[in-house]
Amino acid sequence: MKRSDKVVVYALGGVGELGKNMYVVESGDDIVMIDCGLKFPEEDMLGVDIVIPDIAALLEKRERVRAIVLTHGHEDHIGGLPYILKQLNVPIYGTKLTLGLITQALQDAQVYDEQQCHVIDDRAVISLGTLTVSFFRTNHNIPDSVGIVLHTPMGNIVHTGDFKFDFTPAKEHRADLHRMAQIGQQGVLCLLTESMNAQRLGYTPSDKVIGDEMIEVFHKAAQRVVFVGFASHVHRIQQVFYAATHTGRKVAIAGESMVHVVTVSHALGHLNIAEGQLISLEEAHVLPPQEVVILSTGSHGEPMSALTRLARATSQKVDIVSGDTVIVAASPLPGHEREIGRAVDELYRIGAHVIYGTGNLSGAHVSGHGNQEELKLMLSMMKPQYVIPIHGEYRMLKAHAKLAEQVGIPRANIFLLDNGDMIEFTANGATKAGKTLAGNVLIDGLGIGDVGNIVLRDRKLLSQDGIVVVVVTLSKQRGTILSGPDITTKGFVYVRESVDLLSEANRIVRSTLQKLQQEQVSEWTLLKNQVRDALGRFLYDQTKRRPMILPIIMEV
Repeated sequence: MKRSDKVVVYALGGVGELGKNMYVVESGDDIVMIDCGLKFPEEDMLGVDIVIPDIAALLEKRERVRAIVLTHGHEDHIGGLPYILKQLNVPIYGTKLTLGLITQALQDAQVYDEQQCHVIDDRAVISLGTLTVSFFRTNHNIPDSVGIVLHTPMGNIVHTGDFKFDFTPAKEHRADLHRMAQIGQQGVLCLLTESMNAQRLGYTPSDKVIGDEMIEVFHKAAQRVVFVGFASHVHRIQQVFYAATHTGRKVAIAGESMVHVVTVSHALGHLNIAEGQLISLEEAHVLPPQEVVILSTGSHGEPMSALTRLARATSQKVDIVSGDTVIVAASPLPGHEREIGRAVDELYRIGAHVIYGTGNLSGAHVSGHGNQEELKLMLSMMKPQYVIPIHGEYRMLKAHAKLAEQVGIPRANIFLLDNGDMIEFTANGATKAGKTLAGNVLIDGLGIGDVGNIVLRDRKLLSQDGIVVVVVTLSKQRGTILSGPDITTKGFVYVRESVDLLSEANRIVRSTLQKLQQEQVSEWTLLKNQVRDALGRFLYDQTKRRPMILPIIMEV
């Protein structure tokens, strides 16, 4: 079958997981990518900073990739761009705020090209080869969010982006329901629709509820208010400034990500800040506590690392004291619940008043994602022939599939995918058509992809049982031991209480090397392996631990 006779859709990230959203549509000789996000590392990814999608499959056909089209400015949808554009230099299309938020990161990575960055709005129509792309306005917890329609020869493919239906949002950023209904009337071949809250009943509470609640919290706070949230949740940040205005407080910002988002959003008119309301952290320390609000976030704009620093008193510019009110306006990432629970406990020990959780009664955060009734409303307006639930862990995708059935989508027309699974649309319908490479690229410091499973395994081993370093100097002519073995341990045993153990370990290494000398074995790799094996067996027999053993053999 020729390329022109089919359209292929697949995800390189964002299906069966939270974060690093990246979706691909291939039509004829043209490929369009939707979003280019990152995700924060899981607990077993020791030392890893962020995770981005593996685009090896696209690099093999880079000449066909026409553009990356962005739905909105959250890190899990745009944060991978500084890394991906180093490998795949293509035009990017996004709304003014979305491009404004990523521009500095692209400049820092030296991949920014003003000619390649194209600003669109919800009324824009762009042509990318055989694909025409149009947009529709959605409501999320960041302004300038859009859904995407790809007009292909096989039919229209719609990507909803992240959305909720909030009729009283923090600012006038309502969803364009009329346009969505029009798209549905025109006919939708396939709907790629987010699934984050597919297991939650009813509707997501309005942002207005949280805004009113926040004003009340600010009124009641006897001292400083420290607000910890996602830097890119612009609507929530706006509510902080509104509440500060109503209660006569000044706002200071802690965290480069938060400073960047506030600066860009204010410049583009998405944040209203009263004259003189924004102050420096130095000024905040001078003012009476009851007149201060501090906005704080983590290194990549995520709130939980900031919360942990505040609780452990390791934040350089903000010290929580007894009587402060700490508002945590975010839900913990899956797998980090215990860590966040410990941080909240520490804040209580300090004497802070902590407000956290999701909902209109217990916390200062509501989701930016639609619950079940909103997902069903989107499905009903779009009336798709086929549905692909995206952006969620597998249980969320499964719940969304059930909702699609409830509104009349045949089960056979709903595809539950893993990253890399390809759906092929032809004149005869839609079928699964194999799998393409899709995985994780781990970012650690300046290294991109140089940390893999072997490195993570070694880090895990080091964190569990420590390391034992054995240093021996051999005679180059005779192969005899000139000095050592010297054994050093870190994270394995307390040396002062393990003299006998280490003395016996020394004897094991010495006897192993002497035996190999008698057998005239001089190859370094074999010497190291024999020392590692013999010492490893001994240490496990004595301690039931398996430290990493690093033999260092020198010849003089």
